[in-house]
Amino acid sequence: MHHIMFDIDGTLIQSYDFDTDCFVDAVEKVTGIKVDSDWSKYTHITDSGILNEVIASNAISEKEDICTEVKNTFIQNVKRHIKLNPVKEIKGASSFLAKLSSREDIIISFATGGWLESAELKLGSAGIDFSDIVIASSNDHYKRTEIMKVSNSIATKDHNLPCTYFGDGSWDKKACEELNINFVAVGSRVKHSQVINDFQEVNEAMKYIGI
Repeated sequence: MHHIMFDIDGTLIQSYDFDTDCFVDAVEKVTGIKVDSDWSKYTHITDSGILNEVIASNAISEKEDICTEVKNTFIQNVKRHIKLNPVKEIKGASSFLAKLSSREDIIISFATGGWLESAELKLGSAGIDFSDIVIASSNDHYKRTEIMKVSNSIATKDHNLPCTYFGDGSWDKKACEELNINFVAVGSRVKHSQVINDFQEVNEAMKYIGI
């Protein structure tokens, strides 16, 4: 058996840019703070991790209320955006997931730094079926490595299986290195020895998985 884990934004769906805009706008609307959208400057590059850092660095009180309000505003921003601009999948994503799902030697899960509610909205808009797939998210933890651990634990029922992670960010690569997980980069945003442009490169993707 092999466990294959996927990031969502920028990996399975074309949502990285508008997701960033929706997040920055939500924080500014609620707190009045203009967030630096260079995510590489943050310690934990997840929705909850970035928001925690913004709150801490600006000495904002009532953290829980602020987090809830920002999250709700962000989700409304996402809803408005995708109503007018349906999300597109990264080419070949749905068919690749279907191919993997048809195999008895593979378990699939998602591990995203985004909040669960927004992830489900975007996946649904892109037409990606996630009904039988475990999704761990920023709802579960603010650290990406911990989110990945949750995804792995639930999907594999705590069995120690070989794992491959598909992601598009340098933070994905770093998390995989910390957890000793096989990493495959999707797109051109990360320099890595194992990279695919999209999921139409099925043979390359399967080769990097090692099956």
